Amino acid sequence: MKTVVIIEDQTAIRDMVSEFVKLTPGFEMVGAYGDGEEGLQGCLSLQPEVVILDVGLPGLTGTEVLRALAAKLPRSKVLIFSGRATASNIRELLAAGAQGYVDKMDGFSEFRKALEIVAGGGTFIGPKMASMMRSLILDPGADRKEIPLSDRERQILQLVAESFSTKEIAARLGISVRTVDNHRTNIMRKLNLHDVAALTRYAIKHDLVALNP
Repeated sequence: MKTVVIIEDQTAIRDMVSEFVKLTPGFEMVGAYGDGEEGLQGCLSLQPEVVILDVGLPGLTGTEVLRALAAKLPRSKVLIFSGRATASNIRELLAAGAQGYVDKMDGFSEFRKALEIVAGGGTFIGPKMASMMRSLILDPGADRKEIPLSDRERQILQLVAESFSTKEIAARLGISVRTVDNHRTNIMRKLNLHDVAALTRYAIKHDLVALNP
């Protein structure tokens, strides 16, 4: 049996994936966490064979957790499970130690395939991201068109666009209000945008925030 830990901040998704893993032959769910720091400590304690890791986490970001796991638990296989990544991000995540990526919009058959391949020591890239990466290979200049933000900056931009206040963002991510303000300043500087309305339009245009029907 392959032991599995999931680190995912959305409770419904975390519970759903946990139940799916429990029903998948050959796998045993041993831990589920909604916070980057808690998830990392849980992994260090449980030493799972597979870690299912979201990128946008409160506390430590998914990338920070990934780097720590690569350094401290090199035998653990990491499957990135996200809906916000870009081709450039995936290249960075694979370089940081991830063995695979599956999009949250992919079906459970695709997720099962990813889980089995990564657990077996292989590398898996879902069809949506594989297509984006092929486009990037054919047009290297496309990399420069991607969003020039860190994982944390993406998180904050998304929350700003979803109308969370600075205090709410700080509480949600487990960081200080001053840190949120510093990130917001950096985001505006990098994107050359100067108010919340412009940031919101940018986030919607680049599919960083879902529109309610």
